[in-house]
Amino acid sequence: MAGENSITTTTVVIEPEKQTLLNQHKEKHFTAGEIVRDIIIGVSDGLTVPFALAAGLSGANAPSSIVLTAGIAEVAAGAISMGLGGYLAAQSEADHYAREVKREQDEIIAFPDTEAAEVAEILAQYGIEPHEYAPVVNALRKNPQAWLDFMMKFELGLEKPDPRRAVESAVTIAIAYIMGGLVPLIPYMFIPRATDAVVASVGLTLVALLVFGFAKGYFTGNKPLISAIQTTLIGAIASAAAFGLAKAVHP
Repeated sequence: MAGENSITTTTVVIEPEKQTLLNQHKEKHFTAGEIVRDIIIGVSDGLTVPFALAAGLSGANAPSSIVLTAGIAEVAAGAISMGLGGYLAAQSEADHYAREVKREQDEIIAFPDTEAAEVAEILAQYGIEPHEYAPVVNALRKNPQAWLDFMMKFELGLEKPDPRRAVESAVTIAIAYIMGGLVPLIPYMFIPRATDAVVASVGLTLVALLVFGFAKGYFTGNKPLISAIQTTLIGAIASAAAFGLAKAVHP
């Protein structure tokens, strides 16, 4: 019909040499960022908080049995608290996405021309000329779901969250917290005197912090060695502060 924009379909032929290069080039992308983030949150707090608590109680001359009992109680409470926090954060993200989807969907229905102009503006920001993005805009207008997905991603910068994300985040953070939290408590399980156990706990936890910091830097793309040193320093400062305060209050 006259006045309508037509969409031309072009078939792209890839030369054999280029196809060979494409087959040889296998892109490797790390896609488990959210899980790694949850593990980092859980292990980092798990190593630091019980470590500082055990050091503080040891500084107050508490016996190993008390330190161990308090430490295990803290690990249990911390795992529940951190897991619940992870769940609520992920659920809030999902709720926010759902609200924005509904709002954007209503705008596409009520103001299609305005929303189409926004699509054109977004594409123009990437250096695409009007005669190039016009067919794209028209194609999106004919596919409401694709149009909605485009606006959510490129206008609002929101990705659809995994519906299992909230539960997975809660479980991952809780388990990571428990694994990290038990490390500084291990010496108190075998050494009766807290003054001796705290020395072993410091050594064991600092090694764990070094390894964890290195792994964190490796998986997050930062410099592993610097990450290891920073993580260890934070844990050491926290435990030293707790130990010093306990000694000052209970010499």
